[in-house]
Amino acid sequence: MNLPNTLTLLRVLLIPVFVIFIVNKSPGWAVLTFAAAGITDLIDGLVARLTHQRTELGAYLDPIADKLLLSSAYVSLAIIGILPGWLTIVVITRDVIIFIGFVVFFLTNYRPKIRPSLLSKITTNFQIVTILIVLLAEPWSFLTPLIPVGVYGTALFTILSGAHYIFIGTRILNGKQE
Repeated sequence: MNLPNTLTLLRVLLIPVFVIFIVNKSPGWAVLTFAAAGITDLIDGLVARLTHQRTELGAYLDPIADKLLLSSAYVSLAIIGILPGWLTIVVITRDVIIFIGFVVFFLTNYRPKIRPSLLSKITTNFQIVTILIVLLAEPWSFLTPLIPVGVYGTALFTILSGAHYIFIGTRILNGKQE
């Protein structure tokens, strides 16, 4: 267990705290917790690269921690009515599709490198920014007009990214069978 993996586990431990703040309608504390989780994400990757402490565990644990945080945020914000439920379904469905793809690869003895595509990075950024906008719109109402942009932008990029991963996955699997 090294420092980057410890920071990733800290991020996972911040998830219930973040959800509690959302459910208790404490957006300020939720934003601070979300930001702390985001900072641990930046630091763990930086430390792993600079100190050559990349591990196989970290390669799996880091994206899982990210998905748990984002999924928890979308579910919590949908439950209290801040984000539309359909958006949460879109976000989680994409993650489930990606997970199923990895299971299929595993079952077919194919071990892909875990590297997000550019489209996936854009999607993740839209998802994060949308969470921040809806949490910060309560104290800063000037952000309210940006909520639909975040919601529909997140939906669009999430769908495109999911379709992209399906396309890549089926191409890889079809190539293996020939």
